Amino acid sequence: MNYASMENWRSMRYITSYILLLMMTLPLTLAAQQVPVLSLDTILQRVDRNNLLLQSYGLKAASYQYEADAATAWMAPMFGVGTFMTPYPGQQVMDERDKGNLMFQLEQDIPHPAKLQARKRYIASQGNVERATRDITLNDFRSQVKRLYFNWLIADQRIKVLRENEKIMETMKKIEEVRFPYNQSQLSGVYKANAKIEENRNMVRMQEGTIARARAWMNSLMNAPGNQLFEIDTSWQPQFVVAASYDTNALAVVRKDIVKMDEGIRSMQLNIESMKQERKPDFRIRFDHMSPLGEMMPKAYSAMGMVSIPIVPWSSKMYRSGIRAMQYNVQAMEKERAAMLQETQGMLYGMQYEIQSMQRRITAMEEKIIPALRQTLEVNFLNYQENKLALSNVIDSWEALTMMQSGVLDEKLKLYEMIVDYEKQLYR
Repeated sequence: MNYASMENWRSMRYITSYILLLMMTLPLTLAAQQVPVLSLDTILQRVDRNNLLLQSYGLKAASYQYEADAATAWMAPMFGVGTFMTPYPGQQVMDERDKGNLMFQLEQDIPHPAKLQARKRYIASQGNVERATRDITLNDFRSQVKRLYFNWLIADQRIKVLRENEKIMETMKKIEEVRFPYNQSQLSGVYKANAKIEENRNMVRMQEGTIARARAWMNSLMNAPGNQLFEIDTSWQPQFVVAASYDTNALAVVRKDIVKMDEGIRSMQLNIESMKQERKPDFRIRFDHMSPLGEMMPKAYSAMGMVSIPIVPWSSKMYRSGIRAMQYNVQAMEKERAAMLQETQGMLYGMQYEIQSMQRRITAMEEKIIPALRQTLEVNFLNYQENKLALSNVIDSWEALTMMQSGVLDEKLKLYEMIVDYEKQLYR
């Protein structure tokens, strides 16, 4: 085999190996590409659309609508068959008329239309209360999702910081291993660096567990399998947006619990109107047909109309007392509503100032303290490379920077959770 043939053979073998390697790695690459990246808004939309508990509120609201339609129905008519003025067996009958009658009876209750319509409006209003309850539950779920999303976000940032710092410690470990044979370092330095590396890796594992927990929990809120894989947009950062106004009227529009309370008050007022309709009368008609058992007697009938008298004292006491009790409940709910709005107003002002103070603290830590600690580490590391400084001093600088970076991320997580609490109180 000449030289050219050998070169061709080597080239073909290289190309074949490259193609095989590409075929082996291509499925893994495609699988990695198939993991979706979900933004916070996408997750919140899926929770709103797919969560089973939220769907139950819609079904309850629909049931109230059907129940309201059923409230306008009349009672079924009553039909009866029997005898009228029929003598007992063995009695002596002196006349044909004494034989009695075969009687057919038809009876129908006719409720007052105003009562039915008032009852219908009251029952239908309870569906609005259920929808408002759904909005409150959705707001709670939104807060849970945001907390989990932000915990994942901070955990990802922690992992990046830990891996970056791990590279520095690995470099120092390698330097110690190179110097040891020349008696320029101690073996304890290698062990200490190795311990710091393993401690750092344990911290990474803990953050990976935090991410896995957040993923599983968010999957459950989206009504998806708990082990379904997805990633989040780690480039996104939450922003604090101050509410345009803390006026109680503006808060009453956006706060879901106040909206629910308004719907509850409205429902109670409709119930009062329904109870007021109880003073109106109901009606009943009855028709009796009698066929005589005697041949000489004529057929007869009886038609009767009846009306209730709900205004009599022993009857009116029931709905009058009920109306008074409901009116007191409405007044109590209105007082509670005003108190909640006033409390929320003060709470939001306090949370706003606390968040803004936290933002200034984090800015100072990121722009002044961490750069100073990083410069200290760089200077100490340079002196260490020149064998002018002991490894323990560099590790101290490394630990100070790592702890401060971790502290900043702790403060950021607190800030994000404070933003979540602020938004929850604003839209609760």
